[in-house]
Amino acid sequence: MQVIPVLDLLDGHAVRAVRGERSRYRPIQSSLCATSDPVAIARALVAATGSRTLYVADLGAILRRGAHDEALAALCDALGDGVDIWLDAGFTAFAPMRALVERVMRLSRSASRAKIVPVFGTETLLDMGAIAEASASGFEPILSLDYRGGRALGATHAKSAWWPSRVIVMTLDHVGAYAGPDLDTFADVRALAGEREVIGAGGVRNDADLALAADSGAYAWLVASAIHDGTVCIRRDVGRGSSVG
Repeated sequence: MQVIPVLDLLDGHAVRAVRGERSRYRPIQSSLCATSDPVAIARALVAATGSRTLYVADLGAILRRGAHDEALAALCDALGDGVDIWLDAGFTAFAPMRALVERVMRLSRSASRAKIVPVFGTETLLDMGAIAEASASGFEPILSLDYRGGRALGATHAKSAWWPSRVIVMTLDHVGAYAGPDLDTFADVRALAGEREVIGAGGVRNDADLALAADSGAYAWLVASAIHDGTVCIRRDVGRGSSVG
């Protein structure tokens, strides 16, 4: 199982998630580096885990408080070719996703830059056709099935025929909660996913939680707080990124 580090962007800072309650998010205090600058945090996360994928949640865009176009361009330039940025920016449909990616590419100053892979979260997605449009346009989209308080957010959860080849199970109230991974919801989704790659998110506190996540059959798990706090030991496999199990 791969471990994919997470960077949350809000008001120009990398912030720390608290149970998905975004009003409580504050600039990150990390054992990895003494700043909340997004580029510095991104570099530290990639260096600490060896991952070639970074998950970025643009909370400014999701909350309609202003997208971080320039910060995203700086992240693409800093991480460089060979790194994928899985980006959730509150996309409602294909057109605004494509427009954001194009803006970021125009702001980028490097020919060797990270690739943006769009993540469509059911919390904000309105047009179910966005997944097919993005796939047809070569974006290799990911669907995030979002949950809060035991309730599925959005209308696509039961329609697995719409799902792309990669699906994230995002239990928002487990994010930054140190409550353990939500393996029950993950198992429910995995049972519907067939041969798709299913990625879990949130709740990981320590190596024991990572082992449980790996045993669940997850292709990967999104982790943030435990990396910043140094409570997980991640093995780095050359050519594959960070992994466990």
